Amino acid sequence: MLDAMDRSISAPRPQLSPYAPRITVIQIDQDKIRDVIGPGGRVIKKITEETGALVNIEDSGEVKIASYDAANGEKALMMIRNLTEDPEIGRIYKGTVKRVVPFGAFVEILPGRDGLVHISELEHRRVAKVEDVLREGDTAVVKVIGIDREGKIKLSRKAALDAKD
Repeated sequence: MLDAMDRSISAPRPQLSPYAPRITVIQIDQDKIRDVIGPGGRVIKKITEETGALVNIEDSGEVKIASYDAANGEKALMMIRNLTEDPEIGRIYKGTVKRVVPFGAFVEILPGRDGLVHISELEHRRVAKVEDVLREGDTAVVKVIGIDREGKIKLSRKAALDAKD
């Protein structure tokens, strides 16, 4: 019997089939559990509807994602990571301009987390009006240059442009 099995497949496959069921387990901060569940369970239901993955969250912060499809499991994992991730100083994000004010623009870098790009951090040249560079709804590449004690995020577009070069 073992000889027949060995002739069929002598070693394990290097990768799991994309159609094989899989369970991914990650640990999140307990304070972020409510962000993943959302009001009335709306957020977790949306993740399940969009990906088809089953998501189970324990009180300890352990999150189990069960999926029959590798791509959908990965999508659910990324959605949860985006909800629970904290911004890092020095990291570059691709965000959406949510609001433009005379002194800068507020850019959402993570779901529900936005920061200010001061007008002086938009370009290497002097900018007269924020609208000359960014408008509401635009996608902007920004770099986190600071987070103050109150949790306000300071962003720079020109630092992100330097990093891309």
